[in-house]
Parts: sequence; C-alpha cells; structure tokens
Amino acid sequence: MQIIKTALLSYGMSGKVFHAPFLELHPGFELLGSWERSKKLIQEDYPEVKSFPSLESILEDKSIDLVIVNTPIDTHFEYAKKVLLAGKHAIVEKSFTSNLAEAIELAALAKEKGLKLSVFQNRRWDSELKTVKKILDSKLLGEIVEAEFHFDRYNPVLSPKVHKETVNSGSGIMKDLGPHIIDQALYLFGLPNAVFADIRFTRDQTVIDDYLDILLFYSNLRIRLKAGFFVREPNPSYVIHGKKGSFLKSRGDVQEDELKIGKKPNLTTWGTEKEGHEGLLHTEIDGKIIKEKVPTLQGNYYDFFEGVHQAIANDKTEPVTAQDGVNVMRIIEAAFLSNEQKKTIDL
Repeated sequence: MQIIKTALLSYGMSGKVFHAPFLELHPGFELLGSWERSKKLIQEDYPEVKSFPSLESILEDKSIDLVIVNTPIDTHFEYAKKVLLAGKHAIVEKSFTSNLAEAIELAALAKEKGLKLSVFQNRRWDSELKTVKKILDSKLLGEIVEAEFHFDRYNPVLSPKVHKETVNSGSGIMKDLGPHIIDQALYLFGLPNAVFADIRFTRDQTVIDDYLDILLFYSNLRIRLKAGFFVREPNPSYVIHGKKGSFLKSRGDVQEDELKIGKKPNLTTWGTEKEGHEGLLHTEIDGKIIKEKVPTLQGNYYDFFEGVHQAIANDKTEPVTAQDGVNVMRIIEAAFLSNEQKKTIDL
C-alpha cells in the first residue's frame, strides 16, 4: 500500500479532532506533523511527528505528499494555492474559499498541475445523512416534492474565537454551517436552477451573519436550508416529502462529540448512533401504508480519508471534488446576492 505522507497546517480543534485520529487509523497515511505558530501541542499526542515552524518549511519538505489546509477560511485560498504550486496534493476544509473566483482558480490550478484537491465535507459521512441517502436511493418516497435541511443550535453567546466574530472574508454562518447543508443538498439532488436567501444578524452585538434561510429551486422540487443560533427545541434535521410518503430524521451523529472527548475511531463500532434517534418513515409500499422507525446507518469519517487515499494512490476521483467546492461557493455567492437584492437569483 502506498503511504501518503501528510502534514497539517494547524493543530487546533480540527487538526486534533477531525484529521489526526483518522490519519493515524488509516494504514495508507503517515502523519509527519503540523505547522504550529505558538502553542506546540502535536508532539504531546504524537511524539514521533514534527512541529513545523512555518508554512515554507512544509512546502520545502520534499517528503510531504499531502497537505491539509485546516486554517481560518480567509487563508484557505492563499495557503492552498501555495501548496498546489509546491507540487503537493491538498485537502481544504470548508468553506472551500472566501469567494467563487478563488474556488474556480484553485480547481483549475489543481487540474493544470495534475494534483488531487478535495474539500473536507466530512458530514457526507454522518450517520443521519447516510441514512437519508439510503432512503432516497431506495425510492421509498416516490418522486420528491420538497426537502428541508436544518443545522440548528441554541447558542446566543458570541464565540471566543476572534476570527469567527469579526468581519472578514471567511466569517459568518453562511460560510461556517452553510457549506455543510448546501453540500449535502447538492450531493443528494444536484445543482438547482435558482436560489433565494434570507440572511440575518440575530445575536446581541453580533457583527456577522448568524441566521440563514436558503430556498433552492429545481424544476419539480424545492429544498429549504436553515441554520441559526436560537433553536432551543430542534426541528428534525432532515425532512423529505415525496408523492408516496415522508421521511424525518433528527441529527444524531455521535462522531464529533466522541472525538472531542478523545475517543479513537475504529472500523467496526465507530459512528453508531444511540437509540432514540431513528428516522421516521411514513409511506406506501405495494399498496400498503406503513409508518415505522428506520435504523440509522453507521457514520464514519474514515471513508473520506479512504477516498482521498484511493484518489492519490490509484488516480481515482476525489471523494469530494474541487468542482463540488466550486458548486457550493456558487450557491453561497448567489445567496448573498439574493439577500442583498431581495430577489431570486438564476444560476
């Protein structure tokens, strides 16, 4: 098996929680280290790896094959471009870039250089989305008429992370939670024909957008995407209505919470939801009306990294492509324009 030597561009929460554990688990990756600016923490968890003093030290290290750009959003374009120009493959966290033009440029550069570029849309491998996809693939609901995706929280307090609460090209809920549910909608249903959006500022003293309501227009389908910080009693995270029936599913994936408390992923029991979060299927099958709970599939972010390994080692398509990232940025840009002009934007 080809071993892909990998470096992180930061070892904060994302590096420690979402990347390093899966790089350690997957036999096809070797974590060489992370760029660390002030706090030197990675060697406490992985004593054999290196704390790189600068981005340049990573770019100049010829042994590194893959770099994970897991820094603040407004740095993604600059850092990812430098990584690609250095001849290294890249994974870039969401939001892929700050704007559509940057996303298009990165996708073109990766293609020109013959490099693999993937966007870290790990929530495609959440347990609930995998279950929703199985329901859709099985055609149990008939022709889909409408769908609604929520990423709801109750958290009126501003984040202590300064870059998240100051006006910059990467801040705001649209580029934080928005890319998750936008990507999921495009992954399941493809690009829409038009977009309408309502973007608001709802928390006391906030200077960044913290509420979004996006409506995606397809020829025979409408999808609503919502996220905000004042939902104490959450709605179902996924509501799908078809001409035969409906499917409702709450957000129950356990991976992030378990990774945050230091649990290590595995290939057997990992990503198993607790009981009580099963989806509700209410539909008609062979002329019979059924209403039943649907067991949730296991989630596992490992599958994203397996996809990246296959892309680099065997020249397969990335699990989330640069074009997928471009498409999400296209929706985000249209949403901002719609909110500004108070009208529907054709794509």
